Amino acid sequence: MKVLVLNCGSSSIKYQLLKMGTEKMLAHGLLDRIGMHDSVLHHSFLEAKKERQITLVRPVTTHAGGISWITELLLDGEIGVISDKKEITVIGHRVVHGGEKFTEPVLINEEVKEDIRKCIPLAPLHNPHNLTGIIACEKEFPGIPQAAVFDTAFHQTMPAYAYTYALPYEFYVKYKIRRYGFHGTSHEYVSEHTAKLLKKPLRQLRLITCHLGNGCSITAIDRGKVIDTSMGFTPLEGLVMGTRCGDIDPSIVAFLLGKEDMTPSSVDHLLNSQSGLLGISGISRDMRDLIEHTSEGDKRARLAIEIFVYRVKKYIGAYVSILNGVDAIVFTAGIGENAPLVRELICQGMDWLGVKLDKRSNQLAVEGIERMISSRASKVKILVVPTNEGILIARAAAKLVAK
Repeated sequence: MKVLVLNCGSSSIKYQLLKMGTEKMLAHGLLDRIGMHDSVLHHSFLEAKKERQITLVRPVTTHAGGISWITELLLDGEIGVISDKKEITVIGHRVVHGGEKFTEPVLINEEVKEDIRKCIPLAPLHNPHNLTGIIACEKEFPGIPQAAVFDTAFHQTMPAYAYTYALPYEFYVKYKIRRYGFHGTSHEYVSEHTAKLLKKPLRQLRLITCHLGNGCSITAIDRGKVIDTSMGFTPLEGLVMGTRCGDIDPSIVAFLLGKEDMTPSSVDHLLNSQSGLLGISGISRDMRDLIEHTSEGDKRARLAIEIFVYRVKKYIGAYVSILNGVDAIVFTAGIGENAPLVRELICQGMDWLGVKLDKRSNQLAVEGIERMISSRASKVKILVVPTNEGILIARAAAKLVAK
C-alpha cells in the first residue's frame, strides 16, 4: 500500500509518498511560493536505494497546478517512483481545524468537506487551503479515497474544565469559543514513539511533550489522553513563539486600540506576526540567530531566550501538578530537536522534580537524532524525539482504508 500525504498551506504544499508496511519514504518535498512566477519545488526521491534531491522553478498559480506538478514528478519516466496514479491507495491530508465534531481521522466525503468549510472561521489561515488541496486531489486522483487527519482531534479528550474559558457561557454555545489546541499530530506521534523508546505501554505513562519550533505548544498527556495543552482557541495562546506573543493580559489589546490608534486586524497582526522572539529581540524569530547574538553580548537577544525558557518551565511545572507527577519530558520540533542550550536552560532548576540532564547526551542530540538526554540518576526521563507528522497521517489514512 502506498499513501500520499499532503499538507497544503497558504502558498505551499508539503508532501510525502510512503510505502506502508516498511513505512519507506519513496519521495517527499516542498512546493513553495504558489501564486508567484518563481514557484520553487524541492523534490527528494529514492534512486537506486539512495535519496536524490532536485530543485525546480516554474510559475504555479494555484494549488491544483502545484499538485499536478508534484504528480508529474512522481510519475516521471526517469526520476518517478510510481508508474500509475492508481498505485496510490489513499491520500492523507493534514487539516488544521476539525472543531468539536472530529475526534479522530475520517475518510472524506461531501459531509466532511462541508464540516471543514464550517470550521474556516476558527482557522481562516489554514482550513481554506486544506480544503483547496482536497478538492484539487479529487480532480487529479479521481476514485482514490482521501482521509482527513485533524490537528485538533488529539486534544479532544480534554475535560470541560480544561477547555472552557471563563467567559459568559453563551459565547461557547453560540460561537464554540473554547480551547482546541493544535500541533495534535505532532504530540500524538511523539507520545506514541516515546512509549516505544521507553518500552512501556502509553496507557501507563504521564508525559509532557514540548513542540518547540517557530510555533510552540506543550501538552500534558495522561496515559494516552490529553488533559491540557497550551494553545487555545487559536494558536496564539500559550508559549512565546517565533512571532507570536503567547499568553498576555487581554486588556493589552484594548489598551493598544486606544493608545496606538490601531484596528482589530492590525493588533491581530502585531500579536501573531510581530511579537514573540522577533518582537522582544528586534533581530530575528530564529532561535539560532538569537543564540549567536547572545554569545556576542546582545542583551535583548538574551532576554528573548530567557523569556522563552521561563514560559516553557512555567507550563512544565503546571502540567506536573495536574498530572500528579511525570514520567518523561519530551522535546521535539525545530528548537526542541536542535537547540541543546535551550533544552539545558529549561531543565535547569528542576532539582525538586528529580530532573537531571546528561550534558554530553544533550549536546549530541541534534539534526533529527532521537536520544535519551537525562542522566541515569534522573527520576524523570528526558528525551529528544524528532516529530514525523507525515508518518502519523499516513498510518491513520492506511488504517481507514484497510477497514
